[in-house]
Amino acid sequence: MRRTISALIGASACLIASAHAQELDWKKVDETLGRKPAVADDVHRYGFPRTDLSVTLDGVTIKPSLALGGWVAFKPVHGGAMVMGDLVLLETEINPVMARMIANGLEITAVHNHLLRASPATFYMHVAGHGDPVKLASAIHDALAESKTPLTAAAPANPALAIDLDTSKLDQIIGVKGQANGGVYQFNVKRRDPITEGGMPLTPVGAMGVATAVNFQPTGEGKAAITGDFVLTSDEVNPVIVALRTHGIEVTALHSHMLDEQPRLFFMHFWANDDAVKLAEGLRTALDKTASLKN
Repeated sequence: MRRTISALIGASACLIASAHAQELDWKKVDETLGRKPAVADDVHRYGFPRTDLSVTLDGVTIKPSLALGGWVAFKPVHGGAMVMGDLVLLETEINPVMARMIANGLEITAVHNHLLRASPATFYMHVAGHGDPVKLASAIHDALAESKTPLTAAAPANPALAIDLDTSKLDQIIGVKGQANGGVYQFNVKRRDPITEGGMPLTPVGAMGVATAVNFQPTGEGKAAITGDFVLTSDEVNPVIVALRTHGIEVTALHSHMLDEQPRLFFMHFWANDDAVKLAEGLRTALDKTASLKN
């Protein structure tokens, strides 16, 4: 009965939000954040890639699309919008940005690493808020101004940049169609179970950061550096750890991103630099331990 009531509340919220989406002044949000969003259904997602950083790990220079792509996503809800985001920061930037976020009424839901041995070390701050979308955007902009995150929109990453990998083979193994973005081949793998936050469905899952993300950056001779995060329920965590490690893929972080999601989710980050097909097979074995969809 509780699930039924929650579902009805969620469905009602969606209908109200859908009607409300047309009323939001997205142009002012764009102007406040200084960039155009990627729009998926009713979600407007703004990228804040750390193009100012040169980060290396195990001799690999990390492209922004591999692991330095901060973002915030706005979704219309009754009373305005909900915002969720994942911002890439240096260690010295965490406290100034956090202080400004809190002062401006935003919540901090997680701070953690994704990678090990990266130089310089990067950290990832997850934020959340609810209210007037222009005020939320202004709060985020002011907080990011406490860091060196580029606030002038850069040219979009070149999706046509060559991917020196057998991407058709990778698509076949992972089980979904990937996309090239700035020299990185990216996958979003959806879960079968619906995910909500405060009773609101987090859809589309890719735009809201709750799909498993897998990124391949070519490193030559069929090899790739891979990273991303698995979206897992508690019972899936250790089977996925074993599957990844068995296939030579390092588990680099395990943590939560949100505070009130249903079901309770854990995010597992990983890293390897090896034969891309071999790594894809390891990732597929790990995905088979989860409630993931295939195309």
